[in-house]
Amino acid sequence: MSIPKLKKIKSEKKYHDISLIDEYAWVDQPNILDVLKDANKLDPEVKKYIEDNNKTTDKYFEDVKDLQNNLFKEIKSKIKLNDTSLKFKDKKYYYWNKTEAEGNYGKRIRQLIDGSKPEEIFFDGDVEKRNHGSEYFGIGSVSVSHCDNLMAYSLDLKGSEYYTIYLRDLRSGKNEKDIIDNTSGGITWSLDSKSFFYSKLDKFHRPRKIFKHIVGTSVKDDKLIFEEKDDTFTCSIGLTSDEKFFIISTSDHITTEDYFFPSDASEIKPVLFKKRKKDVRYSIDSWQGYFYIHTNENARDYKVLKCKTSQIDKIETFIPAKKETVVGSLDFLDNYILRGEKSDAIPKLYIRNIKTNEEEELKISDEAIGVPGISLIQKNTNTTKIRVHWESMATPSKIYEYDIFTKEKKLVKETEIPSGHNPKKYIVERVKAKSHDGRMIPISLLRLKDSKQDGKSKILLYAYGAYKHSISPSFSASRFALVDRGITFAIAHIRGGGDLGDVWHEEGKMKKKRNTFLDYIACANHLIEQRYTYKGGICFYGGSAGGLTGGAVANMAPDLFFSMLLLVPFVDTMTTMLNKNLPLTPAEWELWGNPIKDKFYFEYILSYAPYNNLEKKDYPSMLVTTSLFDNRVLYSEPVKYIAKLRDVKTDNNPQLLKCKMEAAGHGGMSGRDNAIKELAEEYSFILKSAKIFS
Repeated sequence: MSIPKLKKIKSEKKYHDISLIDEYAWVDQPNILDVLKDANKLDPEVKKYIEDNNKTTDKYFEDVKDLQNNLFKEIKSKIKLNDTSLKFKDKKYYYWNKTEAEGNYGKRIRQLIDGSKPEEIFFDGDVEKRNHGSEYFGIGSVSVSHCDNLMAYSLDLKGSEYYTIYLRDLRSGKNEKDIIDNTSGGITWSLDSKSFFYSKLDKFHRPRKIFKHIVGTSVKDDKLIFEEKDDTFTCSIGLTSDEKFFIISTSDHITTEDYFFPSDASEIKPVLFKKRKKDVRYSIDSWQGYFYIHTNENARDYKVLKCKTSQIDKIETFIPAKKETVVGSLDFLDNYILRGEKSDAIPKLYIRNIKTNEEEELKISDEAIGVPGISLIQKNTNTTKIRVHWESMATPSKIYEYDIFTKEKKLVKETEIPSGHNPKKYIVERVKAKSHDGRMIPISLLRLKDSKQDGKSKILLYAYGAYKHSISPSFSASRFALVDRGITFAIAHIRGGGDLGDVWHEEGKMKKKRNTFLDYIACANHLIEQRYTYKGGICFYGGSAGGLTGGAVANMAPDLFFSMLLLVPFVDTMTTMLNKNLPLTPAEWELWGNPIKDKFYFEYILSYAPYNNLEKKDYPSMLVTTSLFDNRVLYSEPVKYIAKLRDVKTDNNPQLLKCKMEAAGHGGMSGRDNAIKELAEEYSFILKSAKIFS
């Protein structure tokens, strides 16, 4: 197999009297952000290298094309293509979504509650994509005005997350002249439906300004209502549950600050709720004359406070902090408050009677490990009925209509698997691995019931481990394309994520980031010791910051793996953290440390950054993916990584790069079929590496 080569130009820069040598630094071209908007600005040599790698990757897959086609059909057969969501009862209309076999983007539908007119499709994703003539079609927001006559929607047509807002009159079906470019995609309507709020992206792709646009006026006249001055903070705007206030939230990854103003205010003057305090996060909502504050101040895993909206300086505790329990935020009905919490990476639901202040847990299933959820049925909150749902790694989602007062539960929707699915064929387990410092790391497993725990099976061990993001043990029909072929699917709930709360996140960031990687290795070794698999029988699967985890453990313990998939991976961590002009970097310093200002963090990041720690040794087979228009992890990171990996490795394993040159984003190409096609390719790589060809 022909291996593409990338030219080397030695670059040496000094930071804190330490030399940083990078032979591929030239790939990080100075105008790299311009490429997100115009692919013609890509360096020609990098373009050729990417194209040659794509050809090499395509050649590698030639002998499994039939397998890919079969996987595509198999995965698609597990999806109910013609499907309709449950209806939400708004003020005048029922609203719901629908997917169809011949479409990729779905339809949004509504009908007058009194049934006096037939249902209408007010947004058809497939029609909109055809009308725009774009390869990529990313929907940011579709927001109907409170009067139900207007619709504002935002689209990203490249994958670079520069959203354009459009406005349509739903009575005529025609678009207005109001078009707003370079936004973050969010849209929040004023209650009188005469205007809406949006955030504008600055030159570094950061939303730090919020504007008010009056329908029918020039965008040039839009009024700036809020500006965040700190480069590390970004802002957004939303409406409270009772629609009494607009809330402006500004934050970095660890600190927040909220402002509010009445939703009926003729003149907007945002009021600061509580001044930002480093490492304190809070959010506010209002209901029945009170602000409810969800905060981690003096409560690492959160608590809920409350105060009268007219007396924000007189705050009292509503739900206290609980040891080793993550306290979730609230949803409201007239007489009930709904909330969730999580302990030991297992979520629970609770319902509180506002009048009596009594609270009870709502149990939906007898399964020990799964994902419960609550949603409202209608806009009118004077009801005792809600929807609750449950799913697990083995059981498809079931949605029930539940009456809080009578305790009656009625199944109203169940995810259908057209090709058939029997949950009893599988085992869902929760085991724990002891990490290097004694911490017990949860692992969720899904496998065939008749599989033997004899140390001969292969395992896909998924991980993320950053941004306090929790990986739920939820249902995914596509996974069974691997599980039914004998591969166990497992999730390592490693530190850096939020599976066990804020402390779990704290212990996997900044100066403790290496815990994330050591946790993963501990999980892998535990599964080997318990004979779920064997050394060299593990496939790493992860993307973005999860790709950083994969790249780090590839350097630390490559012999654990037969295969690795690093999807849009954050592998050139040091280069990105040294570039303050990239979209996410300033805010990211609160997670990884600032290597520009602090020698400790320079040396610490350098100790684990995947690109900088590649060395002369054997590495497993790898599939590394990226996209030219990804603004979150730039294409340069995987390009440089794969080039250097091939320079130093001592093995003969295939390490492949696939870069989407066509419009695609951080999450890949748009559309249902494209998503399935990408998944089929990824699965074929795993199965080929595992020598499973049927």
